[in-house]
Amino acid sequence: MTLNPKNQNDILNLEKLNSNEIEYIFNDKPINRIKTKPQLEDKEKLLSELKNEIENIDNCELKNNATQIVFADGNIDSKIMIIGEGPGQKEDKQGKPFVGDAGILLTKMLEAIQINKKDIYITNVVNYRPPNNRKPEPAEINRYSNFLRRHISIIDPSVLILMGSTAMESLFGSKIKISKERGIWKELIIHNKTYLTMITFHPAYLLRQAEQKKYSWADLKEIRKKIDETGLEI
Repeated sequence: MTLNPKNQNDILNLEKLNSNEIEYIFNDKPINRIKTKPQLEDKEKLLSELKNEIENIDNCELKNNATQIVFADGNIDSKIMIIGEGPGQKEDKQGKPFVGDAGILLTKMLEAIQINKKDIYITNVVNYRPPNNRKPEPAEINRYSNFLRRHISIIDPSVLILMGSTAMESLFGSKIKISKERGIWKELIIHNKTYLTMITFHPAYLLRQAEQKKYSWADLKEIRKKIDETGLEI
């Protein structure tokens, strides 16, 4: 087949064929044969836009009582994304998630399965500290869940780890219990994209309930196993 460089459709096809950012998928399906890899520059731009939108949110008690936004931290090109509940006092002061006691424990948990915290991407359900470190209200969780889903779509992780009931409720609803859902691989669908998801206990909960650490350790080993099985590079 000869492509005509003056034809707009052929120009598009030529651009696709000459691009270094195209992953060819060969199968029997009639659509989606070419999948464009997400660009790092695009992620940076989209994340900046999302952060700006959250910073300009109106009529938000969380924002009005917080020192600053706590957007995210880590490698934006990571294949692993962790979602917690919300910022605490230290996070509110430093502007980064998981820098307090729960963050110290999270670092140790990840190191136990040979993962460096700086190599993954971390955010929370809500991006402002709830007053007195209270749990976010259902209406707040619902409001921020739209931002969170966009956040996930931008990072596009291969493995999504939800830490705590608030993260679980934000993405799977409030009718399920974390004690029954943790440790089981689930599929989360956002914008027709499926994300492999593991629910586990929040490190802050483990600091209060040390006897639950054995269950989190089992979850961590499942995560490590999945990483090894899929050949995921971290």
